[in-house]
Amino acid sequence: MNAVEQSKMIKELLSHDNLQNNLSAPQLVEKILGREEGTLSASGAIRATTGKYTGRSPKDKFIVRDETTRDVIDWGIVNQEIDEASFDNLYKKVVDYLKDRNELYRFQGYAGADTNYRLPIEVFNEYAWHNLFSRQLFIEPTKEELKTHQSGFTVVSAPTYKADPEIDGTNSETFILVSFKQRIVLIGGTEYAGEIKKSIFSVMNFLLPQRDILSMHCSANVGQEGDVALFFGLSGTGKTTLSADPYRRLIGDDEHGWSTNGVFNIEGGCYAKCINLSQEKEPQIYDAIRFGSVLENVILHEESRQPDYDDTSLTENTRAAYTLNNIDNIVSPSVAGHPNTIIFLTADASGTLPPISRLTKEQAMYHFLSGYTSKLAGTERGVTDPQATFSACFGSPFLPLKPATYAEMLGEKIDLYNTSVFLVNTGWTGGSYGIGKRMKLSYTRAMVHSALEGELNSAETTSDDIFGLEIPMHVPGVPDEVLIPKQTWDDKGAYEKEAQTLAMKFHENFKQFTHVSDAIRNAGPLYRG
Repeated sequence: MNAVEQSKMIKELLSHDNLQNNLSAPQLVEKILGREEGTLSASGAIRATTGKYTGRSPKDKFIVRDETTRDVIDWGIVNQEIDEASFDNLYKKVVDYLKDRNELYRFQGYAGADTNYRLPIEVFNEYAWHNLFSRQLFIEPTKEELKTHQSGFTVVSAPTYKADPEIDGTNSETFILVSFKQRIVLIGGTEYAGEIKKSIFSVMNFLLPQRDILSMHCSANVGQEGDVALFFGLSGTGKTTLSADPYRRLIGDDEHGWSTNGVFNIEGGCYAKCINLSQEKEPQIYDAIRFGSVLENVILHEESRQPDYDDTSLTENTRAAYTLNNIDNIVSPSVAGHPNTIIFLTADASGTLPPISRLTKEQAMYHFLSGYTSKLAGTERGVTDPQATFSACFGSPFLPLKPATYAEMLGEKIDLYNTSVFLVNTGWTGGSYGIGKRMKLSYTRAMVHSALEGELNSAETTSDDIFGLEIPMHVPGVPDEVLIPKQTWDDKGAYEKEAQTLAMKFHENFKQFTHVSDAIRNAGPLYRG
């Protein structure tokens, strides 16, 4: 498809008889209720369900292989290729399909809070609730900015259009296709709204490094003294929860860029997991879910319409999408200085990694490239129990380029800005999944607080004899015995076996990184098998 044909396709969407442009949250809520797409909850948020797809569909995501991407994309299982003709044909089908819908919704906004590096985007939605979701998650332009807004990337979302794999070249009825040449994201066959958010994140992970900006799957906040902290980790590890700190201002909860000016949020909202959410444990998130917000797959009590955050009958991956403006102590605009502290988060289902450890630069690079965690139930289709997984840079599903590209940039910045790095395990203690218990959030908060205050930079440590990690001997508010994983296990032999098994998995995974230095390679677990 050439530029003229692409422009024609966009014009066909813009000429839709009932195109709803940049509706306000109240207008969208009226549309959603009138079209029976969702239910109004007691908190004022819209509740919508997503059918059989309650998580991302990574096996259905493709990047168009063309002269723009051929030599730079890290092709493979994560970044599957699809040819230009297949994309063009499916794009035309989806546009024709949307033209026949009763209404079409369009949102114009930005990705990137730093005006020097932001990407103008537009999102076309078949569903009004998806459009409200987009409005909550991306950055809304001012009236003046909207007058001159020219999209740099377009998302076209048609959840009820299903592909034919034999004809369309997809793996299933679901498809998430990205064309960097056409600057189009095409989504269909899934009602899970997270695909909209994550597709733009993947786009930014391609574009920002070209401008010498590190794009990161992390949350970020800033302390009263202006100290900045980053929290890396996959879904379910605690990024959103731990960055929502009443004593620190939130920059953002999931996606950021790190330029020569400092850190900036890519988004304008938060997409928080809300399984077992309570006002007592997570007041910022709980109170942020109000009118204009979107609750995804959350069960409501039939009469009161009160959300039941403990009910997992639809999925454990229940979500809440809300604008940053629903949080009181935020940084506005969402930009800050260079990070003082980096926290790598992992939810270790083996129960053998220390709850907190201080990393050397080489260890930081090793664990960043490894990106170990346990994939938790609900974040992807088919995942019902925690599974050990390694996701490079704590965000492999969203990285179009080789992991080394992002890792090298991070290493340079750690050196340049003298950033402290810690590995924090929010997973299991006292045994593996099914035997031990999840680490208490109060303990994790105490450890993170000590790290951010600089109390652990020179604290007395002991070295773990399998993972080679330096573990603080004392952390205020945390029992000493909790800090040493082996001491929390009743069966010490079982601990040794489980820890060595995990160490072997680290080594097997790291074999893919053939060009790293010996210093980084040797910064991993000491066990050699």
